[in-house]
Amino acid sequence: MDNFANKQLDIMTRDWYMHPNGQLAAYEWAFGDVNPPVHAWATWRVYKIEQKMTGRSDRQFLERVFQKLLMNFTWWVNRKDADGNNIVEGGFLGLDNIGVFDRSAPLPTGGTIKQADGTSWMAMYCLNMLTISLELAQDNSIYEDMATKFFEHFIYIADAMNHIGTDRAELWDDEDGFFYDALHLPNNEQIKLKVRSLVGLIPLFAVETIEPAQLEKLPGFKQRLAWFEKNRPDLRRNVACFVEEGMGARRLLALVPPAKLTRVLEKMLDESEFLGNHGIRGISRYHLENPYSFYVGSDEYRVDYEPAESSTGLFGGNSNWRGPVWFPVNYLLIESLQKFHHYLGDDYKTEYPLGSGQQKTLWEVSLDLEARMIKTFLPDETGNRPIYGEIEVFQQDENWKDYILFHEYFHGDNGAGIGASHQTGWTGLVAKLISQYSQYKTE
Repeated sequence: MDNFANKQLDIMTRDWYMHPNGQLAAYEWAFGDVNPPVHAWATWRVYKIEQKMTGRSDRQFLERVFQKLLMNFTWWVNRKDADGNNIVEGGFLGLDNIGVFDRSAPLPTGGTIKQADGTSWMAMYCLNMLTISLELAQDNSIYEDMATKFFEHFIYIADAMNHIGTDRAELWDDEDGFFYDALHLPNNEQIKLKVRSLVGLIPLFAVETIEPAQLEKLPGFKQRLAWFEKNRPDLRRNVACFVEEGMGARRLLALVPPAKLTRVLEKMLDESEFLGNHGIRGISRYHLENPYSFYVGSDEYRVDYEPAESSTGLFGGNSNWRGPVWFPVNYLLIESLQKFHHYLGDDYKTEYPLGSGQQKTLWEVSLDLEARMIKTFLPDETGNRPIYGEIEVFQQDENWKDYILFHEYFHGDNGAGIGASHQTGWTGLVAKLISQYSQYKTE
């Protein structure tokens, strides 16, 4: 099992899987579609985990995969940003039926969807590649140039995401305090698709901090940051300011500046919206009483809050992002909150849950979210596990009750397991949550 994860990432970016143009296959029934570009995030996490476990830094692995991911990043920029305005029309992106339309198919209106989530995934990709570049630059100063490239690209994406005006796609809604997809019609009209979904929370994923000691070792990169500060105030105004020092004199790069973070969290941490007993829901519970409808002629395209199985077979019976809790995105949300806390510190607090009157740090919020997800698998006061819902044999039978399944996703209200029952690939993340939660709750 030694270096198994490293080898898997290496294989995925070899010529057996990666097209010469840089595209990576999406999934088994549609290689040409796109899933979120999380490979750089995975590469960095595997590198750091191995470093922590063994004390070794496998720079060869990091550099080899980085070089391949450069091609994949370029493919995304060239193929999924049709107008060259740093707003991505990614398509499916793994979220099945989360939107008004099938995002893998031509739109019934014509035109394109300017995606808040697709653009945010690319911003996250930029920061992941920037982080890897800064690490490689410790031994090879040439990588400072690559770090600058990804820093600048991130700034342009952040400016496009947060821009408010009539000349570009508006993904941030200042009235609602939330990010939405925008429908770009053939006549250039822009319409916000005001569905309160994970699409508006995924911008939180694009966040990284830079340590002061790291900057001191890279004078070239530090100098370029200073140049941007002085010469491009028009770009840095729409991004969490990398100039202002936070806790530990760290710098912050984030798609969602602290002022907007506060507004997004008001919805995310509201139990009548996204916050469920077992994690963050795919779509706000607000849509239970307020479904969203969009009409194309006499045809209605509707989004409701659906906490369990989907009411439509559009993406298959076990594919629903309109209310259930999914572990991979919840895991990334928790990680993002912890990164924001790493910069903002204990002085930044938010009401949690909304309406409770309790003020908590983002670290405390992240641990509570972990606890909510973990308890999905634990017996409650009656001895029943939420994961098994009303399946009596799994709840009480001695031959079944202690054999835990890893479902694909979970009921947005009661935590019952739904979809495929052996989705260990991402629901297995609960092991990491248990490890971290138990560590900090016993200290």
